[in-house]
Amino acid sequence: MSGFAPDHARAEVRVSPNFGGRREVDGPSIIILHYTGMRSGELAESWLCDPASEVSSHYLVHEDGAVVQMVREADRAWHAGKSSWHGHTDINSRSVGIEVVNPGNLADHPPFFDVQIASLIDLCRDICARNGIAPESVLAHSDVAPGRKIDPGPAFPWDALAEAGIGRMPVLDSWPDVAPIQPGDSGEPVEMLQSMLQMLGYGIEINGAFDATTRSVVEAFQLHYRRSQVDGVADAETQALISSLVGPPAG
Repeated sequence: MSGFAPDHARAEVRVSPNFGGRREVDGPSIIILHYTGMRSGELAESWLCDPASEVSSHYLVHEDGAVVQMVREADRAWHAGKSSWHGHTDINSRSVGIEVVNPGNLADHPPFFDVQIASLIDLCRDICARNGIAPESVLAHSDVAPGRKIDPGPAFPWDALAEAGIGRMPVLDSWPDVAPIQPGDSGEPVEMLQSMLQMLGYGIEINGAFDATTRSVVEAFQLHYRRSQVDGVADAETQALISSLVGPPAG
């Protein structure tokens, strides 16, 4: 492909050769957000367009808010890797991948730039509107790959996106004083926790044992919804946040 018209009006095009056709779906139903985890946006952009890297994303948002599109939304970019959401494992076929320039853990998770996040919000709104993607289906790479990925990381301002109508961010003034559910626990409380996380979309088995996978999924949830303390323990606040997102039981 020598070039294409951008799907997003504000995007410049730099074609990546790393893409293919979507499989078993007509189009994307989720957006996956990443940080680049590299020293500069220029290095990240070059890497995503290098055939030797075998990785790509649909979009990259630079620190100054400039948007580059590398793969058409109709095509399958290679950004999610081994991942799952709501039981689906080919997340690349079901998603639009957006890389947000930020060094992440290379520089102890510095803040993102306001102009960058404003541009990202505009991009997400546009993608959601054109593809019929629900705002709550804007996810972190860590959501679909718990224990393997942490991006876009603890510094990512999910609250700002939620205020703009992108994603969900429950705000609790208080929560019940309940015992934490933590590694080593087992039984009905763990099953209930796993059930709710599975209902939200996380790839977790309901086995009643707070195992390493359960801890990774709780950490992934906290990276998105409770970034002030990411420890893999389902304390009272974490349990309340999970319950508020699942909603009240039917009946």
